[in-house]
Amino acid sequence: MFIRTERLFLRPGWPEDLDELLAVLRDDAVLRNLALAPLPGTAEEAREYLARPRHRLLPNFFIYARSFGGPRLVGGIGLGRDGDDVELGYWIVRAHRGKGYAAEAVRAVLAQARMLGHRQIVARHFADNETSARVLESTGFKPTGETRPRFSTGRGGEAPAMLYVAVLSENSARPDGAGTRARRNPGPEQYLKRA
Repeated sequence: MFIRTERLFLRPGWPEDLDELLAVLRDDAVLRNLALAPLPGTAEEAREYLARPRHRLLPNFFIYARSFGGPRLVGGIGLGRDGDDVELGYWIVRAHRGKGYAAEAVRAVLAQARMLGHRQIVARHFADNETSARVLESTGFKPTGETRPRFSTGRGGEAPAMLYVAVLSENSARPDGAGTRARRNPGPEQYLKRA
């Protein structure tokens, strides 16, 4: 699965990405804010990460900026499971922050998630990461008001993380392909009641 946007090309990781991925692993600013699926820490783990099969309904992409000098790895984005939720996670290399790449990639993946039949996507950001809050809110996510501790390898422990939700469709085909009318999917208020 590939996605092309105005400035970006999103594609799965390939073994040829090993050197670029290892360079990203040295960026503490990236590692500090990863929680759902931490990046691998060694070359061998990186090879396994790149070779791992992906679930067709939970795509993961490397984000490449298209340029005249050739594509440049600027980050990663994908969907994963967190309990019953489908969660969006992303990271942007420090040198490429502030250019709107995160929001552009998030919008593209949300559109893909809608096409895959997902009705709702959640996202979390650590409370001290205000940039992620702005990205999520600018792409249609709404804060739920729920804050919970979340583990981060890059932080060496737990830190408070804030929950956001994007409702993609209240009635759509089920992601398992059954094609039946979906039940109404609750929005942010569902999480406020659970807190």
